[in-house]
This record gives sequence, C-alpha cells and structure tokens, in this order.
Amino acid sequence: MASGDLIPRVYYGFRGVDFRGEEINLVRSPDSINMWKDYKETESIRTRPDKELLSVFDETVYGIYFYKAGSTEMMIVHSGTKLYKVIGEEAGNKNELLYEGVEAAKSNAFIYNNIWFFKDGANYLQYNGVSIGKVEGYVPTTSIARKPSGGGKTYEDVNMLSDYRINTFLADGKSKEFFVDSPTIDDDFMPVVTVNDKETTNFTVDYAKSKITFTTAPAAPLTDGQDNVSIKYKKAIDKSRILKCTMLELFDNRVFFSGNPDYPNMIWHCSLNDPTYCSDLDYYNEGLDTARVMDMVAGNNVLWVFKEPSQANTTVFYHTPTIDSEYGKIYPNTHSSISTGCIGKAINFNDDIVFFSDRGMEGVSGDITTEQVISHRSILVDRKLIAEADYADMILEEWEGYLIVIIGNKAYLADSRAVFTNENHFEYEWFYWEFDKKITCAKVNKGVLYLGTEDGIYTLTDTKSNVESYWVTPKDKFKHPQYVKTTNKRGCVVEATGDISVYAKTEKTDFELIGTYENINDSFVSRIKCKKFKDIQLKFYSKTRFSLETATLECFIGGYVKR
Repeated sequence: MASGDLIPRVYYGFRGVDFRGEEINLVRSPDSINMWKDYKETESIRTRPDKELLSVFDETVYGIYFYKAGSTEMMIVHSGTKLYKVIGEEAGNKNELLYEGVEAAKSNAFIYNNIWFFKDGANYLQYNGVSIGKVEGYVPTTSIARKPSGGGKTYEDVNMLSDYRINTFLADGKSKEFFVDSPTIDDDFMPVVTVNDKETTNFTVDYAKSKITFTTAPAAPLTDGQDNVSIKYKKAIDKSRILKCTMLELFDNRVFFSGNPDYPNMIWHCSLNDPTYCSDLDYYNEGLDTARVMDMVAGNNVLWVFKEPSQANTTVFYHTPTIDSEYGKIYPNTHSSISTGCIGKAINFNDDIVFFSDRGMEGVSGDITTEQVISHRSILVDRKLIAEADYADMILEEWEGYLIVIIGNKAYLADSRAVFTNENHFEYEWFYWEFDKKITCAKVNKGVLYLGTEDGIYTLTDTKSNVESYWVTPKDKFKHPQYVKTTNKRGCVVEATGDISVYAKTEKTDFELIGTYENINDSFVSRIKCKKFKDIQLKFYSKTRFSLETATLECFIGGYVKR
C-alpha cells in the first residue's frame, strides 16, 4: 500500500443492527431506527410501515382476538373492563358491547370446537357467536354402580370448574335412603333425581348427611347391573385455582393453565377435547421450590414450562404425553438440564423454542431425550434490550418471518431468514423500531399486524405516511487503521429511493450534514469531503421514508497516523 492509492468501499447486503459498539461488521449498523427488510418487496432495507388507526376505544386495549362464527368473521376487543365485537372493515365506530365485568389487565383467548374461550386471571368465559357467559363446567359422574348405602366405583374426577356432581345407583327395590359420595352437600341447591330416566320430586334431603330419602323405594333395575337411579347434587369447589390462572397453552388437544399467584409453580390441564372439565387430579408441581412459572410453550412434541430464576436451579421443565394403564393419558414432567431462568416470555418461533432470561433471548437446543442446552439468540441487541425498564413486561408476536419483541413503545425484530453462526450456535439478525405510542397488546391475523394502545387499535399497514428513520454505518478504517485517509472528491454514490439526508462523521467531528436529496428513485451522488481522518461513518436519514440498497465511497491513502 502506497500513499495516494485509492481504496473503494461498497456498503451493501445490510442485515440489521449491532448494538455492541461502533466497530462492527459493515453489513450491520451500530445505530439504526425504524428500518427493516420487507422480503415480499425487496432485499434492501427500508423504512417500516406506520400505524393506521382502525378503531377508537375509551380505555386501554388489553387484548385483540379474531373469531369466525358460521359465516360471520369478527374481531373481539378487550378494552378496559369490557369486551367488544367489531365486524367488517368499516366498523371502526360501531363497536358493539359484548360483555362487561372483565379484568382491566392483559388477557388470553383460544378457540376450541369453534367456541371462543376468554381468560383474564379472574374470569373464564365462552362465546359461540350468539351468547356469551361464564364457562359452565362439565358435570362429572363421580361414582357409578353405587348401592343405596354407598360404595360403588369411582368413575370421573371432580371438576374444578363445576360445583355439581352426579352419582348413579343400583336400586334394590327396598331401600329408601340413598347416600351420595360426598360427606356433606350444599343446601342452596335441590338435588336433581331421576329414576329409570324420569325426573322425580318424591324425596327429601338431609344435606348434613348427604342423604336422599325417597317416599317410595325405587324398584330394582329391569336389566341386572344397570344403574337406574341418578342424583345430581351440589358441592362447591374452589374454582379460583383455574380462574386465577393468567396464562394458557394448547397442547395435545388439551388446554394447559398456569400463572395462578396462589400456586406459582403449578400447572393444570383440561380433559381431552373439553376445556370445561379440569380434573382436580390433573395438576403438576414444576419442581419443589415455589419459583413462578413464567410461560408455557408447545413444541418438539412436548410442553415446555419456563420458570423464573431460583436457587434450586430447576427452571425449565418439559412434559411428554405418556399412556398410563390406570389413568390413561398423563403428562409427567422432567427437569431439563437448563438452569437459566426466564424473566420475560417464551414462544415457539419457527420451531425454535426461545425464552427471555436476564441475559436476553435464549434458544433451547439438544436432544430432548438426552441433554438440553441453551444457545443465545440476541447478542446483537442485548446491551439495549435487557436495559429496557419494562423488559420483563414484554409482548411477543410472530409476523412476516420476524419475532417482534415489544416493550413499551420499543420493538426489537428477530429475523428468521437472516441468521449467523456465533461460535457453535446460530444467532438472529435484528432490527430496532420505536413507536409514538405505548403498545399494550398485539395480534396477527391474515398477515396483518394489529397493535393495541391506550386509545384504540392500529394496523401496521400505512406505507405512505411519514416515519422518521435512519441507518448509520459502522466506523470504517478502510482496512488500514495505520494510515490517514481523504475521501475522493467525486463523492459517495448511493442507490436508494425516497427523501434522504446524508451525514458524515470522523473521529474528529460529530455527524455533519452533507446534503439532502429528495424524490430519489434510483441513485444520487453525495459530495462527501473529509480529509486526513482515521475512520469514518455515514448516516442515511429521512423524516419521511426511504430505502437503501448500496453506498459506494472511495478514499485516498495518506501518511501514517500521528500519535
């Protein structure tokens, strides 16, 4: 290398941000905001879409859900303490009140057998498109083949979502007194009694002794061994174990519940194909400590359970479906070999099971039957990400191949199509956004990202309105840190579109405006004139919106850097 030699530099193939410092790979930016790759349109980086108001609400939006009842498609919105139904694209000011009295807190919902179920940590509701109300729990038949005096066979477990139970008996034609399988029964409900499938009222009730006394002894069944007396009674149960759960996950045709603050390390699940039936025996303790369950994720044919950090170092469990000869399908838990705790959320991101620890985003790797290890996924944004004040209160949503991590009015986008190898594992490329409003919830439907805020619902679909955005190149020494450089007076050639301001910065200056270029649709030349510098950075900025494909800068090599 001789003094006076000309070195070209082409910035292209931009991949995302890298907040570790300024001297980084040239395809990344140490400082960028509101840029991304819209792979459906171009490989260039461009300004993100803006929010577009869909519907105004007077109170904070805590949940956005989509449901189709018959041929009617609707959006159900949880705003404040109310649920609203919104139908049609132009229904922004026609929000129909659906239900009032839910919690003013983040909620969850799922659809099962075309019924919409809602959960908010206090209520468990169901809606079929016509009527909405509290979930009416399945009434289990807890005993069958009972003699009037008792005994018989245990048939179904008590339902934690129902105060009612059924016992069936074999009448003997002589006995008038029939005892149900609970020591006492509640006196605010008159038992429903049938004999040979016909309801009767010819009986009295002793609630303290759990006894039904018939006026006339029921006849023996016509078919030997076939129960012919049924008694439905009430025995109130603590339904708060399920109602107080704040998180849920569908797995193996069942719904799993957790997040009850009174039982922080426990999960429950419903019966097969019935979200209204949760057996009082279908629960699991996740470890011996009381560290909270932070999230549950279905993936790799198991249910992953992530707990907060604990001294016991038992933080990640997985449940594998197993057939038991006595109990049928069960889900025993196994402690993984991972000891890092979860303090944020977890999600199955394109079959990559990830969770957020106090170090950033972690991915679960390894053979499920042998040993699991975690591999970091967010080294490029950790410095900024984990410093967010509300880091633990994040929102995760998968959209357009990105995992969007929303914290307040900030958003970090992990790109599933752009990964790189870091030592022995892969990491994601990331982009960084800022909104003008705090985001309270998010939902994707038919490829559209819906954002809830304190005043309404927005879609991220506006590609015309102004959004401030920029991209800064890393410190560039042009591969020769020992020499000073001077830019070629011909300038910097930029392939881009939109309205763009170009700034330049050396180790001796702050960013200085070189020029503003409007209505660019192909390329332009920016006359950058910097002399005798060690390193240089460029900043491409727009108050409206722009896309950036390449930038070419040439420098002449000078003498050695003076110390």
